[in-house]
Amino acid sequence: MGRMTFNHLVAEVASEVREIFPWDLADELAEGNWPMLLDVRCPGEYARMHIAESINVPRGILETACDYGYEETVPALVQARDRRIVVICRSGNRSILAAHTLQRMGYRDVVSLRLGLRGWSDDELPLFDENRDQVSLEVADAYFMPILTPDKMGPPASATP
Repeated sequence: MGRMTFNHLVAEVASEVREIFPWDLADELAEGNWPMLLDVRCPGEYARMHIAESINVPRGILETACDYGYEETVPALVQARDRRIVVICRSGNRSILAAHTLQRMGYRDVVSLRLGLRGWSDDELPLFDENRDQVSLEVADAYFMPILTPDKMGPPASATP
């Protein structure tokens, strides 16, 4: 096999991670079942829009946020090893990697939000900005529209090592 791509890394662990669809999570929340909502996107992404009551722990500091003794320690997360945790990202891929990490670190009831916030928004479920104002569907749609410039597409597949 050649080099591992992001999609390969996600696929490698996806079968070990349970997922929940956005509409099923919305039903859980409506019934009053509030798991810990863990958004693993970067702080700037989280500030633009997120699910109400979610906490932001970027994937880059996840491991140290899950243990005591680090500047990044998030006590509520450290203490949630037996609590249901729904891991959230933009499209449901980073959350799979993060959920897999949490499972390896002893968290017992972890699921990844399938389709991520993009699926949440597509189902017209509410998102909020850093000021706790609801984000309009138009703003959310624009945010989730991929912008891939030619340089981000890379060389043709036949030229990839």
